[in-house]
Amino acid sequence: MFYGSSPTQPLIVGIGGTTRSGSSSERALRISLAAAEAEGARVALLAGPELDLPMYAPERPERVARATRLVKLLGECDGLIVSSPSYHGSISGLLKNALDYTEDLRQHERCYLDGCPIGLIACGAGWQGAAATLSALRSIAHALRGWPTPLGVMLNTAEPNLFDANGRCLVPSSHAQLETVGRQVAQFASARKQAQLEVAVP
Repeated sequence: MFYGSSPTQPLIVGIGGTTRSGSSSERALRISLAAAEAEGARVALLAGPELDLPMYAPERPERVARATRLVKLLGECDGLIVSSPSYHGSISGLLKNALDYTEDLRQHERCYLDGCPIGLIACGAGWQGAAATLSALRSIAHALRGWPTPLGVMLNTAEPNLFDANGRCLVPSSHAQLETVGRQVAQFASARKQAQLEVAVP
């Protein structure tokens, strides 16, 4: 999914989900991305199946097409939203492996995700797993030199009827939090991009 075309609009990339299309973490990510788009951002979604990549190996430079696209989007993005299921108290191996590909940006003009706002969403079948996963995501965001947004979202997927058939979150407070994360990422990215453009103009 990729919407918007103006280069003056910030590009917000969303990655997450599971290998199962339409997972709770993917649905949550779509809500946050929609809120970022409503703030005027361009958005790109890399959902679970698109993150099914070979194990990252820095000594092997060859990349499959999906990995090349992931690294390109991460290198160009002005902000990132990450949504992970909680697998045994931490993020999924699928998502961790995808994030490991940011090592390809080590020598990039902008090292890793330096200065980018990063919105974080953790989905677990209980609050304990979701909380631990959100903490792990924050540590990863800092390691990638990004700025985790003030609000991070935890969703308890054990709650009945969390999402409807159309992917809308039926818990009003959770839906509002997901939208807030998307707006925060878009607003911070837009302000930073505008500042960079002003500096670039002689």
